[in-house]
Amino acid sequence: MLKALRAIVGIRTDTEQSAYTVIEHLGPGLEVRRYAPRLAAEARLDTPPGGGAKTRAFRLLFNYISGDNGPGTRVAMTTPVETAPGGGRDGTRIAMTVPAETQDHAGTVRMRFFLPAGFTVETAPPPRDPRIHIVELPEQTLAVLRYTGSTGPAAANARKAELADALATTPWRAEGPAVTCFYDPPWTLPFLRRNEVAVPVSR
Repeated sequence: MLKALRAIVGIRTDTEQSAYTVIEHLGPGLEVRRYAPRLAAEARLDTPPGGGAKTRAFRLLFNYISGDNGPGTRVAMTTPVETAPGGGRDGTRIAMTVPAETQDHAGTVRMRFFLPAGFTVETAPPPRDPRIHIVELPEQTLAVLRYTGSTGPAAANARKAELADALATTPWRAEGPAVTCFYDPPWTLPFLRRNEVAVPVSR
């Protein structure tokens, strides 16, 4: 019963998360983490006038983990993602992990769903849609700022600026653009959401 109630308000239960080790705590909600190598399904789309690229990228990736991929062993999907009966084609169903990661560039948006740890490049089901690619991420050291509330671009950009300001007073230096990471379904109450902005760093 408690698990069902948590799902209704959008609280994560059994969803696998990307493995990491905390290297240093820098302040409230701010830490440096080392992530092990990871595998992700990535969609990169042009940003049309009026927006909508993130929604389309999410839909492409959701379809991929729901069975719109090459044939293979069916893997049980984990919460909080659900699929309707008959909603996908025959193929491998992949457990969704958290977080989903997005990054905006001029004219494009990139979104990644990290795949469960058991998959490799060789065993991950090949995407049917050419806009989706399986990518390997090497071990990464990231500075991460956690926050709740809005998942919109204005809130994310404000947090990215806050992260940059906080790093300026530490020995850590950014080594690339920041990304946004979202852990919860869209119906999660804002004050319960786990959102993060992250940037690769070196000391």
